[in-house]
Amino acid sequence: MSVDTRAGPTAEQPHSDALVVFGFSGDLAAKKIFPALYAMAKKGHLTVPVIGVASSKWGVDEWHGHVRDSLLHQDHEGGIDDPVAFDRLMALLNYVSGDYNEAATFTALKAALGDSKSPAFYLAIPPSLFATVIQSLGQTGLARDARVIVEKP
Repeated sequence: MSVDTRAGPTAEQPHSDALVVFGFSGDLAAKKIFPALYAMAKKGHLTVPVIGVASSKWGVDEWHGHVRDSLLHQDHEGGIDDPVAFDRLMALLNYVSGDYNEAATFTALKAALGDSKSPAFYLAIPPSLFATVIQSLGQTGLARDARVIVEKP
């Protein structure tokens, strides 16, 4: 495996066309990732689908509520001060529930990604799961032309 240390996309590797957040129901997502995504939506920089993946068996209302509550109750500037940007963020979000050790989770993720060709996978999960998730991404063909971002512990 090689690591591309060049900054930004190249002719060979375009911008990512989807963001997948593993660990969507965790504290890191609630405290850091959701506020960052909201800030990007407010600035008009978030234009790709965002798919959360976690083991929590949530319906649409539950994960929408999780994101909303996280933005309202965390120590970040403003809460939800731009309803249009918040609605834009929510329209970009999707959620896949499943066990990272089961192939069915990655099959469901592949379906949720639809026509995405070069997703970015953000691993906001325990380091003990990094290899499991990365191997499963490869086995389901999701790693081709993708980026993996590993949140350091």
